[in-house]
Amino acid sequence: SISQSSLFLNKKQHSSSKDQFQEELVIRPLHSGDIYASFQFRTLWDTDFLQEGQKKVSHYRLFPKSLGQVLSKFSVQELHISFTQGFWRTMQWGQPFIPSPPGAELWVWFHDTVSDVDGNWKELTNVLSGIFCASLNFIDMTNTVQPSASFKPLGLGNATDHRFLRYATLPREIVCTENLTPWKKLLPCGSKAGLAVLMKSEKLFHSSFHSQAVHIRPICQDEQCTSKAWELRQTLNVVFDHYTSGQGKKEWSLFKMFSRTLTEACPLASSSKVYVDITDNPELSPATPLLSQAVVLGDRRTYSVYDLTRAETFGQLRSFNLLLRWKGDNMLRPLLHAERYVAGFGLQTGEIHTVIYNNHPYRAFPVLLMDSVPWYLQLYIHTLTVTSKSRDNKPSYIHYQPAKDRHRPHLLEMLIQLPPHSMTEVTVQFERALLKWTEYTPDPNHGFYVGSSVVSALVPSMVAMSTNFTQDQPLFSSFVPVKEESSYFVRVYTEPLLVNLPTPDFSMPYNVICLTCTVVAVGYGSFYNLLTRTFQVDEPSPPLAKRLANFIRRIRGVPLLA
Repeated sequence: SISQSSLFLNKKQHSSSKDQFQEELVIRPLHSGDIYASFQFRTLWDTDFLQEGQKKVSHYRLFPKSLGQVLSKFSVQELHISFTQGFWRTMQWGQPFIPSPPGAELWVWFHDTVSDVDGNWKELTNVLSGIFCASLNFIDMTNTVQPSASFKPLGLGNATDHRFLRYATLPREIVCTENLTPWKKLLPCGSKAGLAVLMKSEKLFHSSFHSQAVHIRPICQDEQCTSKAWELRQTLNVVFDHYTSGQGKKEWSLFKMFSRTLTEACPLASSSKVYVDITDNPELSPATPLLSQAVVLGDRRTYSVYDLTRAETFGQLRSFNLLLRWKGDNMLRPLLHAERYVAGFGLQTGEIHTVIYNNHPYRAFPVLLMDSVPWYLQLYIHTLTVTSKSRDNKPSYIHYQPAKDRHRPHLLEMLIQLPPHSMTEVTVQFERALLKWTEYTPDPNHGFYVGSSVVSALVPSMVAMSTNFTQDQPLFSSFVPVKEESSYFVRVYTEPLLVNLPTPDFSMPYNVICLTCTVVAVGYGSFYNLLTRTFQVDEPSPPLAKRLANFIRRIRGVPLLA
């Protein structure tokens, strides 16, 4: 019958779809007493958008159709986009699982068959602006660069031709609910079931740090790479202020953080887990016998694992709420840290300082520094200096692309060797340009933002990293592939800069208009009055005594005086 045939077709589509969905939440108490919560959702689909064409890829089950069409239309090989509110404090919170700079960041690898990369890039930014309700349409060639070494593909393909790479940031982009809503709609279950029910807007944005991202890349499904798939990874990282109890212990719960509890896993998810970092032996309730160890960012951590696909996880109340209390403040100092600031006085010249710290006690390692500076800050590249421990530190690799006024920004990439337990300072002088009056923002006295510097490095690991590829490893430890046991990849973003430019007095046109209009009104009004007024000669009125006499005569009936 019809119902049996439709059921058969539904089962056939599900069996041939070759896609799967995983979700996980990692909760980690921070050294500062804050709480770090990291959501990760991964959708795998065994298909090829670039070769099969959009007409053949017509059935979308778990993978969002809007993103699939974008990959196919613009021949995107790899896409990474993030929206961040706040700045990640590395010295207080340690390293995040997936870093991101303040504002919006977008970098894309296009397929090598694309002939007009700039045209595809411009159209892609406009489409993504509509999908995520963001201001990505303000990305143009004046804030787009082509890094030569800093951003390599994280998926399949060891691309070396950076002509097919585009990178841009919008450091002033404000992240709000209108960006979170379309991000949640990309999930197979939306915000109706699974871990996404915890994403309450007023709680997420009432935090010290909030970052949401989308990463799309082709990956291998096994260690021999016999089969390939497209991976869509949606991440959301948030840092909440700490909660302190009366006994001096820090405590939190899912309900305190999100004002909600978990009731079920996403029905479409093959895996749904909650990881809680218990390396510092906190008090955890309810307890779980499932434990997991993972080497994350060079540190071996122990996690309590809660499997949401099991009914016993929710108990009789069909509600899952975690409670954690801890008192320890032990934290390993991050081995790599960077910061940046502007020095100088006046509105003509200045100096950009980038400070990179190597906190390893006895190991030196190289870092790759990338700076993208707007064209209206005219760099004096001959003033570039790199010093470590009060000595000159000559970079082994320098790539510099000068800016063109109103066409492209500066791009500076350097490979610097950091001595052990040292501070390396990079300085360069610049001169501020005078913009046209139409190029200023509505609030020019607030200043102009300069995107974060990017520091990429393979940091020596204190613990042997695992290079074995397994599908069962946690999502938070498998984003960046590990190729060596002795090191791990770290990317650090500095603070964005706020630079004041020479600003004209925009109130002067208003003053001139008011003064001119006043003079014209007074002059023209007087002249018009003289031209249009008619003059008449009025006879003088009789004196008061005569008028009084005539009044008396009128009463007596006597003729009036002439």
